[in-house]
Amino acid sequence: MIFRKKTYTNKELVDGCSKNERRAQEYLYKQYFPKAMGLMMYHLRDKEKSVEIINQGFLKVFKKIDTIKDPAALEAWINTIMLRARADYFRKDAKYLQAVILGEPEDSRTENTTMNDLYFKDVIKLLDKLPPATAEVFRLYAVEGYKHDEIAQELGISSGTSKWHLSAARQKLKELIKEHYDIRDVG
Repeated sequence: MIFRKKTYTNKELVDGCSKNERRAQEYLYKQYFPKAMGLMMYHLRDKEKSVEIINQGFLKVFKKIDTIKDPAALEAWINTIMLRARADYFRKDAKYLQAVILGEPEDSRTENTTMNDLYFKDVIKLLDKLPPATAEVFRLYAVEGYKHDEIAQELGISSGTSKWHLSAARQKLKELIKEHYDIRDVG
């Protein structure tokens, strides 16, 4: 009689998933899915989008798990991948960037449709015109999906300074968009 192992250590999970062992992958997925769902629902409040992003994230986890150096940091590593999967998802959606830049809800309808034509690459090019610290905070917040506390820790600044840089980036980006697209009033 064969008994299935019911729990795995982080090292066993990393080793098993690196070898494409189904049981280890299934255990890891079941173990971390609820945490990933909580993380996504906190930010998105859309179950369908959240599940889609989480599944994309787990594909990346399984493809890159052999690169993890410290199995003790598995949960933090998975959370980072999930946040980046969320950023990748929104990177495809110019309306999300409109919401971040203009400070409007993602589903708000504005009369100005020019922003709907503004693609991610255009915004990234405009970031080059911002001061480096302001551009970096905006990139981490809007593109990478970091929270202000995480940005503060990453850059060695306060959370309030991160918020200030984001506000400054939004204001400057509004001005640059007006110039670039010859718009009378954005936001």
